[in-house]
Amino acid sequence: MRRREAIAVLAGMSAWPFAARAQGERARLVGWLLTLSEDHPEGQARIKAFREGLAASGWTEGRNLHIEYRWGATDAARRRDYATELVRRKPDAVVAGGSASLVALLQASSTVPVVFVATAGNIEQGLITNVARPRGNATGFTLFGDFSLAGKLLGILKEMAPRIARVVLMMQRGHPTSLCTRPRT
Repeated sequence: MRRREAIAVLAGMSAWPFAARAQGERARLVGWLLTLSEDHPEGQARIKAFREGLAASGWTEGRNLHIEYRWGATDAARRRDYATELVRRKPDAVVAGGSASLVALLQASSTVPVVFVATAGNIEQGLITNVARPRGNATGFTLFGDFSLAGKLLGILKEMAPRIARVVLMMQRGHPTSLCTRPRT
């Protein structure tokens, strides 16, 4: 699957409501695997923004769209179970909320379109080959954590502020959306 096709599954959903009404198609199914707990403010903010973006494109849960959420997949076995469960539902696309979710979903399916958000280290972990053309059934948006982007971002920063001599990168080790969970050795 090409990157544009996978992005079109979510971004191009604005055309589906009209096609669904005209052809009597079923409501679209989107799965979302989150490592955050259901009551986590960051997770709630992401879901709210996602729903608002879909609504602006004519997609409403319960009308022409059904979203299945799987929350709190902090345990690897639970995450794999959730990923398998979502893939078995035969969704039109699945959103991977975090790097660990992306790993589980890519292991569960090589055909269901997986759109990743809030992920880090995708290239370093071998999940995608590069940011421009991730690979197979995965596409999406990454955090700065893909260190292959660091040189480019530092170059842009240097152009914007030529007098900069030092830059510090801070990461939250152990955050549920990150693969940076291992303690330093």
